[in-house]
Amino acid sequence: MKLYFTAPLRWERGDWAWFGGALIAIGASHHYDTQVRTHFIKTLGSSQTTRSKDLQDALPTAAVFAATWAYANLISDSAGRREAWAMIESAALSTVPVYALKYAVGRERPDQTSDPNAWRKGGGDSFPSWHATAAFAVGTVLAESGNDDYRWVRRLLGYGLGGVTSFERLKHNAHWLSDTVAGAALGAASAHFVMKRANALDEQAQLRLVPIERGAMLSYTLTLR
Repeated sequence: MKLYFTAPLRWERGDWAWFGGALIAIGASHHYDTQVRTHFIKTLGSSQTTRSKDLQDALPTAAVFAATWAYANLISDSAGRREAWAMIESAALSTVPVYALKYAVGRERPDQTSDPNAWRKGGGDSFPSWHATAAFAVGTVLAESGNDDYRWVRRLLGYGLGGVTSFERLKHNAHWLSDTVAGAALGAASAHFVMKRANALDEQAQLRLVPIERGAMLSYTLTLR
């Protein structure tokens, strides 16, 4: 966990560029918060809230994780188990900054106010969206794991999960557009951190079957740094 929260200290130029792009995207989406809210509340009638949909909106993310874990165990695939673990680790790690930000900025939800700039309110917990964060954390692992044979399918399913979940949060008037964009950036970044660290560990320790004359040799390589 320490490596996760100190990761910005080791960022390179590309990482900072990605961070800057995320901030620009959040700022741009904030400009459309009111328009998006106005569009979706037309379908809600007089209530303007469906907070009871919180569990429903989390089910697709939970289902993707459960399906990945179940299938990996069904076919005894260690890589699939590691992928499922990366999903849950990414979602868990990103939960900490999500709730820290919710507490720090105190933004009211669109079912509490029509003002997208209602920040620093005691009961506000809108920014960022945890549902979007978790969906993009799990979805990014699905999208970018495995080999490239079915990469487009993985990305369609993985990023589709994040997009659909974010859409549902907007549809149910539970979040502003910029809440979901911030959640998407945080979830994807957490997933890339987890996968990058896992790949580094795999490179440090490798078990190989090496062909030799008249047979083969089992080789274990451990890189000490």
